[in-house]
Amino acid sequence: MRTIYIDCGMGAAGDMLVAALTELTEEPDKTIEELNGLHLPHTQFVREASAKCGITGTHIRVIVDGAEENEDLHGYSHAHGGTGHAHEHGEHHGLHSIRHIVRDHLAVPEPVREDILAVYGLLAEAESRVHDRPVEEIHFHELGTADALADITAACYLMHKLKADTICASPVHVGRGTVRCAHGILPVPAPATALLLEGIPIYSREEIEGELCTPTGAALLKYYVREFGPMPVLTIEKIGYGMGRKDFPIANCVRVLLGESGDALRGEVQELDFNVDDMTGEEIGYLTEKLLASGALEVFVTPVFMKKNRPGNLITVLYPEEKEQEIVCLIFRDSTTIGIRKTVKERFVLERKATSLETDLGTVRKKESSGYGVKRTKYEYEDRAKIAEEQGLSIREVRERIERGNRNE
Repeated sequence: MRTIYIDCGMGAAGDMLVAALTELTEEPDKTIEELNGLHLPHTQFVREASAKCGITGTHIRVIVDGAEENEDLHGYSHAHGGTGHAHEHGEHHGLHSIRHIVRDHLAVPEPVREDILAVYGLLAEAESRVHDRPVEEIHFHELGTADALADITAACYLMHKLKADTICASPVHVGRGTVRCAHGILPVPAPATALLLEGIPIYSREEIEGELCTPTGAALLKYYVREFGPMPVLTIEKIGYGMGRKDFPIANCVRVLLGESGDALRGEVQELDFNVDDMTGEEIGYLTEKLLASGALEVFVTPVFMKKNRPGNLITVLYPEEKEQEIVCLIFRDSTTIGIRKTVKERFVLERKATSLETDLGTVRKKESSGYGVKRTKYEYEDRAKIAEEQGLSIREVRERIERGNRNE
């Protein structure tokens, strides 16, 4: 599975994400030409080599009407990436104007257009909550709008170009201290950034003072990333380093890895277990069938010795979180237990698919499992048993004939 993993150990800013994603493309310089051909008003992308703590990567400059924004103030884009929004006066644009630019001017595929508007919608919603004003009344400064629009457009275009099946990221380092903006001095993360990061794991470190995650970076992460956590098992194809302008004790970069992973099938599984010593085998069997029918992923029984060395059974149930209430109620109703223990476990599973195979013995369902460098095939037991019964063969003979026929194809 084609996977993008974003290392947010130094936060996330729009221009730095764009720079890192550019390095993942086949021809980065040609990609910059493509970005400059998207008809962004008065805007130009410039790609430069940059090094931080001995690591070489790409820094992206966004030029609006021949000028870059002042890096001292915070705004919608990339404070630690090199720019903020110092302009306190001038023309402002609302979400309506943004929609007009995106829909009527940008030369991007329709899915990219929809992504850009969705990311801007997240930004506007966060600002509306901060200022307690309706979304349609939120205004963006002209230059800030062009700058943030450039980052968002480029990031959405590159995500579309790279065609990843899944995008995941590390917890986000947000920095610490305060940030100066046109309205005054604000705590890090800034209010809009903090709202955008709701539900996302974040942290700060003592040795880094300043803003590392900006609203634009936070909005892009919130929109694209499906899972935040450790790096998945990944066969790396390319690595991109997007560099900021400022220097810190740690390399000021966003690292993005592109590769193949089976990690879409990695995640958490809920586990319930309980002991019983006064249920018959038939009652346990009935409970097992009911649990599986109710959505349990797996149910198994382990013989144990309980208090006073009484023989009993430990019943373990694995299930998806959304089924918890139903399964807990079922356990208390159909078992004799008076207490249930819960744990949450991480699990790794292979990607699975089922197909039908035509053989000289008849149709047999074939299950294939793959991922993490392995591939396995299994033929459905019920189909093999039916053929064995109908044709007077042992089930082993059926399996061997199917395998021989499959190898000869």
